[in-house]
Amino acid sequence: MATATNPTSTSMERDARRIHDDKPVSPANIAIGVVIGRMSEFFDFFVYGLASILVFPRLVFPFVQDPVSATLCSFAVFSLAFMARPVGSLVFMWIDRTYGRGTKLTIALLILGGSTASIAFLPGYESIGLWSVALLSLFRLGQGFALGGAWDGLASLLSLNAPKNRRGWYAMVPQLGAPFGFALASVLFGYFVANLSDADFLSWGWRYPFFVAFAINVVALFARLRIVATREFGELLDANELQPQPVFRMLRLHGRDVLLGAFVPLASFAMFHLVTIFPLSWVTLYGGQSPAQFLVVQVFGAIVGVGTIIISGLLADRIGRRSQLMIGAIIIAIFSFSAPFLLDAGRIGQNAFILIGFAILGLSFGQASGSVSFRFSQTYRYTGAALTSDLAWLIGAGFAPLVALGLASNFGIIFIGGYLISGAICTIVALTLSRALDQGDDSAAPVAAGRR
Repeated sequence: MATATNPTSTSMERDARRIHDDKPVSPANIAIGVVIGRMSEFFDFFVYGLASILVFPRLVFPFVQDPVSATLCSFAVFSLAFMARPVGSLVFMWIDRTYGRGTKLTIALLILGGSTASIAFLPGYESIGLWSVALLSLFRLGQGFALGGAWDGLASLLSLNAPKNRRGWYAMVPQLGAPFGFALASVLFGYFVANLSDADFLSWGWRYPFFVAFAINVVALFARLRIVATREFGELLDANELQPQPVFRMLRLHGRDVLLGAFVPLASFAMFHLVTIFPLSWVTLYGGQSPAQFLVVQVFGAIVGVGTIIISGLLADRIGRRSQLMIGAIIIAIFSFSAPFLLDAGRIGQNAFILIGFAILGLSFGQASGSVSFRFSQTYRYTGAALTSDLAWLIGAGFAPLVALGLASNFGIIFIGGYLISGAICTIVALTLSRALDQGDDSAAPVAAGRR
């Protein structure tokens, strides 16, 4: 609750809802806002992820003894954002309670866009020495910190406005932002890699996608604020459906659900960076085809991922979200046995790895967002889902490129199959425990029943 001495956007949001009260927002309009918002977040992160392979090992870490070690250093900085994300969630939830949702989103997205745009001006190691590493780390931490604050509850709003027999369909809508964001980032980097000399690309060409990221963030900010100012959003806020709650109070009641929810989507989150970031690093370091050619293949893979994310929504409404996630984890486990051999089989095998991998990822990732919130009671759903999502990304995806490349380069590419299957096993165990807890805990049943 905002105090009288604190400037807050809450009153302005309420005024805007009264102004637009005769213009209710449909689930379709909410879906568009959600996709735009998620696409901007993923675009920021994928622009950084691609640069962490194509640019930073040579620009920021040229003092490291070999290209593989330089890329591992770059991936270590990549992981910082996932470590900062839970901290950002804690800080921005306080801002939300004190100054309003609009203020929180504006600050978070400006920090996210500003951190991303600042990377575009980053001097290399040859210019400022180790300060280049320090600045890159600072900007990466800023991205992660801001992403924690970008949690807006719009996915929950979309789910709560969805018909009961279409919840799987609406749960997959926010996930479409990931392949769209990745495809756009890949197209931009692919264009500059293919059309510039190596010297020009390393000097200035790589910087343009980071400027684009800031512009997309501005568009996403207005799209989100438009929905925050709707009557539907206000009604859910007034009913405590989307209100942030003190984290430690939530953990006392739902600590078990946070821990369990962090492991439920682990298979798809582990798979996430193993078909987007890691394979480009492997191809760049060990060959098979040029990075520009491989980026084109990854764009087609993202298109395939869009299709299977949509299919996941249809399947989840028929067989249930939890069953859909279980099937996805089993398929990922099966794929883990062939994935290393495909990636090490030259151009044809690498292309097959990407297309098949994205298809499998879409089936699982399409329902991953709903998996983190269905066990929380109404009052704590917003806070619980935010923190659970942060932990799931940290455990499942934050260190995936670093661990995968470290294992593959030191012990053989076969070890990435072991990494994938470990994520699948975690998901299968977590889903099995979740089902057992639902059957043994009557207090959880009403919550879970409506969200599966």
